Amino acid sequence: MKALSIAATGMAAQDLNVQVIANNIANINTTAFKRARAEFTDLLYQAERLQGVSNRGQNNTIPEGAQLGLGVRTAAIRNLHIQGALANTGNKLDVALNGRGWFQVTDANGETVYTRAGAFNTNGTGQIVTADGYVVSPTMIIPTNAVDVTISQSGQVGVTLSGQTTTQQIGQLSLANFANEAGLTPLGNNLYRQTDASGAPVVGVPGDPGFATVSQGYLESSNVDPVKEITDLISAQRAYEMNSKVIQAASDMAATVSKNLG
Repeated sequence: MKALSIAATGMAAQDLNVQVIANNIANINTTAFKRARAEFTDLLYQAERLQGVSNRGQNNTIPEGAQLGLGVRTAAIRNLHIQGALANTGNKLDVALNGRGWFQVTDANGETVYTRAGAFNTNGTGQIVTADGYVVSPTMIIPTNAVDVTISQSGQVGVTLSGQTTTQQIGQLSLANFANEAGLTPLGNNLYRQTDASGAPVVGVPGDPGFATVSQGYLESSNVDPVKEITDLISAQRAYEMNSKVIQAASDMAATVSKNLG
């Protein structure tokens, strides 16, 4: 019976939906994490009767046909790049973006990747790096005798050296924007890679039109809403159960038909 395979696609879809929700909840405290949403589309339709054709060769046309849907499939798992709340940390090298934009980072392979997680630190040579040691681009080095670091809303990085009172600028943070942020490929470790779907990066300075401003001493929190995730989880569970009941009903009907014919 077709109902068995149709309901099976529904169960598989809701199983994937629960996996997406589970990942959102698992990352509820991950810095700058962007929640995902599973999106589905219907499968092909089988024409039992075509609409718009003549009725048995007569002039009258059939106004409404019979198209049987064959189930559901996954269309996309969309990352929702919505601003997360800013949390005060007090750490001088913690920076959060308020608005659109991505920090540029050079990974271990020399490739430029992108992140919104601004939990930065310094490596052994004083370079500003991510928590995984990837160098923030453009490269900036904080001198070992620096006693204070300031990062303005426009991304200017300055230091105050020991024995001095004036601030010296050592670099300027730049940000990248994309025409389609949902087209970025998530790599894990709070990193994303550009794709043909995302478009090429447009680089600018924080505070420029269309670019985020920088908040020193803050980190962007995950944009996961626990109440919504639990609500979505209950909805997915109910949908899964309904599809399983369809399979049970179809199986019982098939058994009844087989018994009667036997």
